[in-house]
Amino acid sequence: MRSSGARASRKTNVTSRNLEFRAGPGAFESIRRHGFAIERIGTIAGASGGAKWLVLSQIDRAILTNIVPKLRGPVHLIGSSIGAWRLACYAQSDPLAALQRFEDAYIEQNFSDSPGINQITAKCREIIRTVLTDATAREILEHPVFRTHVMTVRARNIAASENRYLLTASLIAAATLNAINRRMLALFYERALFFDPRDLPPFLSIKGFSMQKIQLNVRNIEDVMVATGSIPLVLLGVPNIAGARPGIYRDGGVIDYHLDLPHSEADRLTLYPHFSDRIIPGWFDKKLPWRKPDPINLDRTVLISPSAEFVARLPRGKIPDRTDFTTYSQSGRIRAWREVVRACEALAEEFNEVMQKDQLAARLEPL
Repeated sequence: MRSSGARASRKTNVTSRNLEFRAGPGAFESIRRHGFAIERIGTIAGASGGAKWLVLSQIDRAILTNIVPKLRGPVHLIGSSIGAWRLACYAQSDPLAALQRFEDAYIEQNFSDSPGINQITAKCREIIRTVLTDATAREILEHPVFRTHVMTVRARNIAASENRYLLTASLIAAATLNAINRRMLALFYERALFFDPRDLPPFLSIKGFSMQKIQLNVRNIEDVMVATGSIPLVLLGVPNIAGARPGIYRDGGVIDYHLDLPHSEADRLTLYPHFSDRIIPGWFDKKLPWRKPDPINLDRTVLISPSAEFVARLPRGKIPDRTDFTTYSQSGRIRAWREVVRACEALAEEFNEVMQKDQLAARLEPL
């Protein structure tokens, strides 16, 4: 039995509003008028963001426990980078166990004092292999409800080089040109969407950049998952993925950092657990406050994110990120990340309470 102190703590957490709920115009109007029906969810989205995902791990558990069993398929899962890794756990026969394996492997990763790109790349693939086996890959590709889709990019011109100086030059050039016009990223990158062909997703014909469309299968799924998290200069790109055009494949977040693409079909909603209340179109847009997503793409999206008040109570008052690898000792980072995951149980409790008590309409704010 929980103590009265634990009950009071939970009540305080909910009252303090650890979570924020936002919705695009179509979703906002529909939910305010008619309420929220889980059965209307047609897409679940997962953004790039590296270690920031840890603030979502408890919400993921709440979704898997209380939302997923009520879904009506097909439901599209679309992710880039770490978002795709999270969603690969969703589509397994025991998603909670998969998420726990992933979380443990991610938090406990450790490196030498000055890790090189080869060591970091090897560790990335090792983490993926805690999530993906031959058996779990088939579970993902044959899931009765979920259709898994993964966004990557195929590098072009000098952006395909693994020479550190050339690759750095390509990133500087891409960032500069992107600040002028986002579409100029096409000089350096081509979208490459690996998709489940059983049901075509609403974002299969997105505009703005040329895009390869490659079927996701057991031969390429591991390489695809590694590629979508392969941050330039941090990890090596993945060459010549089975079924795709020859070339070097890198982090899908380069173009689709927070997935500025049509999320859902006209009669469905998108559930988007996110670590921020801001949708940033591409990786190079992080410091461009004027760069915003197309509102049409977010029309039927419900965004769930931790409040600023909650984040301020986390270790060092922030969500985990890649800088933690250098600002903490390895043991200090692991402790801090474990503390974050424990603290985020409050997010899951609040999410469950909002859903169980049908409070979403009252809590919604415009996205």
